[in-house]
Amino acid sequence: MLRSLYSGISGLRAHQTMLDVTGNNIANVNTNGFKSSTTQFQDTLSQLTQGAAGPQAESGGTNPAQVGLGVKVAAVTTNFGQGSSQTTGRAEDMMINGDGFFVTSKGGQNLYTRAGSFNFDSSGQLVSPDGAVLQGWPAVNGVVNTGGPTSSLALSTNTLSPASATTRVGTSGNLPSDAAVGTEVTRDVKAFNANGEATTVALTFTKTNAGWNTSAVGPNGATANGTLGFTNGVRTSGGNLAVGGVTVDLSAVSGFAGNSNLTATASDGAAAGQLEGFTLGADGSLIGSFSNGTKQTLGRIALANFTNASGLEKAGGSSYVATANSGNVQLGAAGDAGLGTLAGGTLEMSNVDLSQEFTNLIVAQRGFQANARIITTSDEVLQELSNLKR
Repeated sequence: MLRSLYSGISGLRAHQTMLDVTGNNIANVNTNGFKSSTTQFQDTLSQLTQGAAGPQAESGGTNPAQVGLGVKVAAVTTNFGQGSSQTTGRAEDMMINGDGFFVTSKGGQNLYTRAGSFNFDSSGQLVSPDGAVLQGWPAVNGVVNTGGPTSSLALSTNTLSPASATTRVGTSGNLPSDAAVGTEVTRDVKAFNANGEATTVALTFTKTNAGWNTSAVGPNGATANGTLGFTNGVRTSGGNLAVGGVTVDLSAVSGFAGNSNLTATASDGAAAGQLEGFTLGADGSLIGSFSNGTKQTLGRIALANFTNASGLEKAGGSSYVATANSGNVQLGAAGDAGLGTLAGGTLEMSNVDLSQEFTNLIVAQRGFQANARIITTSDEVLQELSNLKR
């Protein structure tokens, strides 16, 4: 049979594969985190009809004569170029700016994806639309150990920020030096004990001939007394008060005439708070916002990278699995060397270029037509041979 017939068949197969790849790219033009693929062709083995010969004493050399036997698909390569960003406003949507993959786990297998659309399940875990659980490092008392093993990240609304006792009361403002002797200035400061119960630190400032007497009554009834002296409005004697484990800082108090605007507020301490929401830091930290007004790190998202990302195998669900040629997974946090940063409330769009894909469709279609013409022409030649004897 004619070699051209089989060359045409191989061309049909190769260009059909190109059409399949291009069609899949176009179908996923709106798939978050999708990476387009390109088809690469190479020729097959060529039949040698005449070998090469070196030059002789009385004749020159000759080149080899070979007839090609068709084409085959050499590779289907994934393009991991960055896709455009799409703002969603959902805290659970995340985008990687730069290199790296989210790490998810499903059925005991680690998967890697660029699609950052996650939701909470009934356990408070961040999961992908197909149920794969986002992996990272949970925080312990607000501290994240990125050197430890990764696990699922759960942000339950039952998560509590522990109560903390007030340890410092800050004061500022002015005690009037021209006030009458015996004048009292009182300030009640809201504070918290170790159980998160609201208490009060009562401050009293009494004018004397030499300056001001200070007294404080702590949450547990403890008391402390002292004095404040001023020269030209600047404090020159007296200092802080320590009462019931609370330090009252008086260093910012002045003593000029005419103004009485002393203020006092607790610098720390809070009741126990319930998780109300979270924000995503550029380094992948999940920072919880609690009902008591405090913020605390709840965990950190892990990112993965590979020496040869093109060696990853697509596993469906916009995810990939590692292969022998992708290299070992390299885990790290956003912002580490070789890894991008994270943006919350944003998704990465598909990197499919429609103009390029439609051009590829035309190229693949014309290539398919040309190879089909090879087959019909070869068939006509065979028909002519069949008609030699009638």
